[in-house]
Amino acid sequence: MARVRYIGPEPVTVPELGGRLVDLDEVVEVPDDRYEGYVCQPAAWESVEEPKTNEPAAAAAPLKKAPGKTAPKGADL
Repeated sequence: MARVRYIGPEPVTVPELGGRLVDLDEVVEVPDDRYEGYVCQPAAWESVEEPKTNEPAAAAAPLKKAPGKTAPKGADL
């Protein structure tokens, strides 16, 4: 899970966290897939610990080139 700090103007109840009351300067854990929903509000939340993986699994692994024929020089692709 990712961690964010609440820096808003007054304590806030966060329904997504089970209705938890979050105080000023409090650090809370949020689901990795919801991390961006918090840090996109810079007036209220700041990042403490980013999700373990911020990329989809397919994007994290480098693409492998399959062996095969190459196009002739000057061929339109």
